Amino acid sequence: MTAIVIIPARYDSTRFPGKPLAPLNGKPLIQHAYENSKKSKLAKEVMVATDSKAIFEAVLGFGGKAVMTSSSHASGTDRIAEAAASLDYDIIVNVQGDEPLIRPEMIDDVIGLLDDKKAAMGTLVKKIEDPKEIFDPNVVKAVFDRDRFAMYFSRAPIPYHRELFSAKVPKCQSAKDSTTTELRNYGAKELFMYKHIGIYSYRRDVLLSLAKMDPAPLEQIEKLEQLRALANGFRIKVKETSFETVGVDTPEDLERAKKWLNLSS
Repeated sequence: MTAIVIIPARYDSTRFPGKPLAPLNGKPLIQHAYENSKKSKLAKEVMVATDSKAIFEAVLGFGGKAVMTSSSHASGTDRIAEAAASLDYDIIVNVQGDEPLIRPEMIDDVIGLLDDKKAAMGTLVKKIEDPKEIFDPNVVKAVFDRDRFAMYFSRAPIPYHRELFSAKVPKCQSAKDSTTTELRNYGAKELFMYKHIGIYSYRRDVLLSLAKMDPAPLEQIEKLEQLRALANGFRIKVKETSFETVGVDTPEDLERAKKWLNLSS
C-alpha cells in the first residue's frame, strides 16, 4: 500500500492568526511539521493543503509541496479529503501543521496499523502520567478494546474510576487545583487512562466517505471529528506511543515548543 502525508494548514486562527507561519527556531512552524514528516520511512510523499496563498508560497519557498484548497472547509479532515481526491494513494496520513515535534516513527506507526484489514483508520494514544491531564478537557481521553480498537474518545475523564474519583472530584474541579497531588500520589499510570495523540491514517475511500457525511451528534457535542467515524461504524485501530507532542494553539504554546526543541537539540 502506498501512503502520503497531507498537512492541513489555514491562516486564519481565532486564537493565533497566521500560526503556520509563526517563527520557531528560525523556521516557520509548518516547516518543522513538514520536514519531520519527510523523515517517515513508509510515506512516499508529503504535501501541505492550505487555503492561504502566503502559506502556499512559504512551503514552496523551503522546497516543499503544497496545494491550494477551498476556504470553506470546516475542518482539516475536509481539507485533506479535497487534496486526496485527486491523488492515487491507498493511505492518507493527517499530520497537524501545528505539531512541530511530530516524529517520523509516529507516522510509520499509524500507517502500519492499516495492515489490519479490519481497521478503517489508525491513530495513537499515550498513557497519562500527569494527573492534571485527567480532568483537563483539552486533553482528549481514549478507551479501546482488547484488540486495540477505539471504543470512544472524550474530553471527560474516561474510564471514570468511581471509587477513587468520587472522593477526589469535589476537591479537583479545576485542573489547577493543588489537590491533584492526591491523584499523583495514587499514581496516574495505574489508572489505565490514555490520552489521544491527534495523528490519523485513513484508507483513502474511508476519508472521502467521511468528508461527505454530516457531523454526528456526539461529534458536535464533544467537538471531536473522530467520533464521526465511530458513529458511522468505521473502526479505528490504536497503538500506544512513548513519544510526546506539543500542539501549538497560542503564542504561549509556541514558547513551550521552543523550550522542548532546545531541550532535545
